[in-house]
Amino acid sequence: MKYFELLKNGIITKNPIFVQVLALCPLLAVTTSAVNAVTMGLATTVVMICASSAISLVRKLLPGEIRIAAAVIIVAGFVTILQFMLDAYAPAEITASLGIFIPLIVVNCILFARIESFASKNHVFAAMVDALGMGLGFTLGLFVVGVIREFFGSGSVFGVELLHDPTTHMLIMIMPPGAFFTLGVIIMIRKYFMNKKLFSKKAGN
Repeated sequence: MKYFELLKNGIITKNPIFVQVLALCPLLAVTTSAVNAVTMGLATTVVMICASSAISLVRKLLPGEIRIAAAVIIVAGFVTILQFMLDAYAPAEITASLGIFIPLIVVNCILFARIESFASKNHVFAAMVDALGMGLGFTLGLFVVGVIREFFGSGSVFGVELLHDPTTHMLIMIMPPGAFFTLGVIIMIRKYFMNKKLFSKKAGN
């Protein structure tokens, strides 16, 4: 049950995009298409799981004074490996479009927040589950925003053209303001339903 709660926190209750509103830099940059969004989300998830596991394994060996520095080195190592794998196996257009944002996983605030607040204080499996939940929540956030922006901005989803008339495409949706508009509307809708549910419970009491 504890592990289910960790997954639920990352994906829903404490979703890093829709609830904590973290990592807006990749949100702005890579969610112009659903493919880029999912690739970035899964790449970050893999690094989070590996780094959290490593930090949890050595947590008792690391003095508090150097824990952050050690975490940076560990994360950078995993990101470098991931970069090599993407360069070798991922389609060239995806690696080109993600560009500098894969190396910038090294300074992802979600990753270091989970390492410092959870992985450095819990055993390996719990750290892995926590990282998986947060990573999937991050991926879900990027995916939802990416699908909406790609559909309204380019008339397609995952590269499949759905709106053939270019005059129906909203250019602003594939520009940085489009990410803010989309995120704002999603958060507003989420808040609306949460408040509605809360008021319903109070009325029932």
